Amino acid sequence: MEDLLEGLNNAQYEAVTSTEGMIRVVAGAGSGKTRALSRRFAFLVNEIGILPGNILCVTFTNKSANEMRQRIHNLTGDKDTGYINTFHGFCVSILQEDSHAVQYPKSFLVLDNSDIDAMLKIIYEEKGLTLRDMTFSKARDLIEIIKLKERPDYYLDMITMSLDVLRQKYEEALSPKDMIFYGYLYQEKKCFGLDYNDLIKFCLYIFEQHEAIRLKWQKRLEYIMIDEFQDIDPPQYQLMEVLCGHHKNLFIVGDPDQTIYTWRGADVRYLLDFDKKFSNVKTIMMMENYRSTPQILSAANSLIDKNKNRIKKDLIPTLGGGEKVCCHYGADGDEEAGWIAGQIEALKNRGAAYREITVLYRAHYVTRAIEEAMLKAEIPYTIYSGVPFFGRAEIKDALSYLRMIAYQDDLSFLRIANVPKRQLGERRMKFIKDHAKNTGRSLYQALKDTIDDPIYKGTEAKQFITLVEKYSADYSRMRISELLSSLLNDSGYEKMLRTEGSQERLDNLAELKQSLHEYEINCGEESMLEHYLAHAALFSNSDTADRQQDKVKLMTVHAAKGLEFPYVFLCGMNEGIFPSRRVRTQPAMEEERRLAFVAMTRAEKKLYLTGADGRNLDGSPRYPSRFVFNIDQDLLEYTAPRKEELIKAARDYIQSSDQQLDEAETCAAFSAGQRVQHRFFGKGTIVETDLDKKAYMIQFDEMDTTRAITFKTKLSILKDDTTMMQD
Repeated sequence: MEDLLEGLNNAQYEAVTSTEGMIRVVAGAGSGKTRALSRRFAFLVNEIGILPGNILCVTFTNKSANEMRQRIHNLTGDKDTGYINTFHGFCVSILQEDSHAVQYPKSFLVLDNSDIDAMLKIIYEEKGLTLRDMTFSKARDLIEIIKLKERPDYYLDMITMSLDVLRQKYEEALSPKDMIFYGYLYQEKKCFGLDYNDLIKFCLYIFEQHEAIRLKWQKRLEYIMIDEFQDIDPPQYQLMEVLCGHHKNLFIVGDPDQTIYTWRGADVRYLLDFDKKFSNVKTIMMMENYRSTPQILSAANSLIDKNKNRIKKDLIPTLGGGEKVCCHYGADGDEEAGWIAGQIEALKNRGAAYREITVLYRAHYVTRAIEEAMLKAEIPYTIYSGVPFFGRAEIKDALSYLRMIAYQDDLSFLRIANVPKRQLGERRMKFIKDHAKNTGRSLYQALKDTIDDPIYKGTEAKQFITLVEKYSADYSRMRISELLSSLLNDSGYEKMLRTEGSQERLDNLAELKQSLHEYEINCGEESMLEHYLAHAALFSNSDTADRQQDKVKLMTVHAAKGLEFPYVFLCGMNEGIFPSRRVRTQPAMEEERRLAFVAMTRAEKKLYLTGADGRNLDGSPRYPSRFVFNIDQDLLEYTAPRKEELIKAARDYIQSSDQQLDEAETCAAFSAGQRVQHRFFGKGTIVETDLDKKAYMIQFDEMDTTRAITFKTKLSILKDDTTMMQD
């Protein structure tokens, strides 16, 4: 027992040894919550004598569950570590034991996105649908919206209807929406497949309909612990309520300042209002931070204090020493990246290992300049949860279009001749390759030679040749950035990405255009297409330092959640980057601020905040991030004095932006997912709230496509089959 409790502070000790009843632990970043959770599990087993199989410990990722399982095994020495799993993983355990209650076999199939896409492909082929009607990504989103919002009782069809009846509903469906939804339910039932939404819904149904099964699980789970409680969503919360209904021993851990997944359904109110929902709740505040220096924590506390919807608290440093948070703004993005590379080299020279250094960013497209600077400085790096910028499919496609104009080489031809689709499939490509082989011509020349052959009937091969010939003749008189923009537009490539809803890929292309614009400015008259392609080839070399393990880590802030690093560079601290330009409401801005707080509290020894001055591609000025201004300026050390006129312009811009966010809040009376009634169009579901246009995108039940309805229109909320009027 002494070993388990050794080294715990007062709050951790209280968390570990408080075993009975409803317990809420508000655990700040770096406060040792994982340590407390694993020690509490071991305390229940080793000291109280609870069987591991009677304890449920829920985490939110498989990686976290595996790490927790290993920690607990090391503490207890018991191979049985109970139920340490994600919510979905635990639901699989329930169903593997009790799926007979819904007439499903124990060998049911858990579906991932690739399985769902395979089902959609069958449905599209059977119903004559194409990706122009709806992309697979949007179809998956549609299915999820219907399951979570429009038809939360959908699972009853899967459970109670026979396969023949589901097939009939599918065949009788008239709209693409119903075809996709009922076709999907039919395909699921046909293979006894369940997606993530189904897993929890099926478990809740079994517990509701079968008291004996519910009581069996309630009695079995004598103690329930849930980590990252700020990220829990309504179905998970409902499952938790059921499971703790017998013993009423529930231990939750979370931090409202680290709620960064509301877009995934997380609702921080479950954590904030836990003591209102349950009686005799014991709240333990774990605020002592063992990760970061006092200077880093002071800056992070100063930032997050600007949020209004939170539990007022401050992280308490336990470490001594440290340096002020460093803040640097380069003349442009390339200078910012070059400065970061220089600081990394300086850290290396002072004895730091590359693997101790991490560069964090809001979105993947920011990495372009960083990667170039790393490669120039010969700094080994690796990207977590992402592909290196010049290795991303859309960037390789765009460069292949440029290469096609300059060289008409075979590799570029093979990559983009049928992207977007021009009906140049395998049979026609084989025809082109055979002609090229027999005549010694390039693939593009082979296409031109044979363009009048009937095999190309119904294709867009002639349009592709026209595109290449047009720009090959004129490209030397065009700026490279202008050439790329025209090519991506005239080829239909950007339209294809917009149709697919691939905003991240469009953002990456915008960053490529920005880098081209900067390349042209730096190179002047020497900015020829051939020179740029040679320049880009240096950064798309896949051999870059892959053999070394000592590498700088590059990752998004979301990917860094739960991790910690000695040295952290948080780059792209500009308005429109961080916070994201997509933020349209004050609650969304508070979430962005929480995301910045998470990023800052990853740093242990030294934190750097960086951004860029200059102008964006559209000519608008780049302003420093409001999050830098949110921090008490005495806590920051700038590498150079900031110009007063820039600071004033930035503050004016931020003030205007805040006013727009406030106005948007008062304009939008409804949110995505709500069921509404329109005077003429009838019942529908709000799919999206467009604050720029001040309109709702609504999918009406009797329509195949969505409609944009202005905020001014009188709508009614549909709730529990009653109608409440709202203007």
